[in-house]
Amino acid sequence: MEYIRAFFEQLTRMQWSDYLDIIAVACLFYFLMPLLRTTGTSRIARVVVAVLVISWLADLLNLHAMSFILNELLTVGLIAIVVLFQPELRRMIDHLSNVQIKKILSPQEENAQMVSVIRHTVRACEEMSKERIGALIVFARDSMMDEYYKTGTVVDAATSEQLIRNIFFPKAALHDGAMIIQDGRIHAAGCVLPLSDSIRLSADLGTRHRAAVGMSEVTDAVVVIVSEETGVISVAVGGMLKRHLAPQTLERLLRTELIHEEKQESKKLGLFQKFQKKDKGGA
Repeated sequence: MEYIRAFFEQLTRMQWSDYLDIIAVACLFYFLMPLLRTTGTSRIARVVVAVLVISWLADLLNLHAMSFILNELLTVGLIAIVVLFQPELRRMIDHLSNVQIKKILSPQEENAQMVSVIRHTVRACEEMSKERIGALIVFARDSMMDEYYKTGTVVDAATSEQLIRNIFFPKAALHDGAMIIQDGRIHAAGCVLPLSDSIRLSADLGTRHRAAVGMSEVTDAVVVIVSEETGVISVAVGGMLKRHLAPQTLERLLRTELIHEEKQESKKLGLFQKFQKKDKGGA
């Protein structure tokens, strides 16, 4: 009871600035926590946490030499992190600074547009799968894509089944690279994506699949792959690869990941992992 009484007494002594401080810290954690799911940012988090824990243990055990070294390391630690993890930090800053007002002001209009885009994409993937035409389609979300746009050709066109299939037609100039769809439009095609070096990926996966997983590791993008060899449709999200998707499953998964209301509802279920367990033809 004393703890509860002390807690309420503390509340009565708090000023409006204290409440504002708590809200600001909560918002900071709300925006930063999703970033820790990616490989690069998790490396930064692990390094920082490890140094802080070791420093605390050194002080606790009176390890003076170790404490001195770690204190000096923490003094210049910020500079070291900036130097060592510059690409990851840049992506984090890009993610936090990329506030899309349009999504806040007109969510229903954006969702209706995304439903249409998903349907066109699914139909195109279904046809390309039947014809064994390889495809790599990136759905950009909040992460900045400028560095990847520069590697391809700007298209800036409305998304349609016919245009997607034309771009990935084997004799087309841009068929070898990735297509990036942002805000419901095909922004660029023929783009080069970073390859994943994950040892968890199957050895039989080619460059297209490794590029898809690599892109999903360093950004929050959703990447759709159609295998040129087998026609298998796959999706990469958050460094995870889901293979052997039927068109209906692909549409459900894209709606879950790209449409705000459905994504919020499916967070409780872990729908991407749920698809992995239910689909009998998994990776």
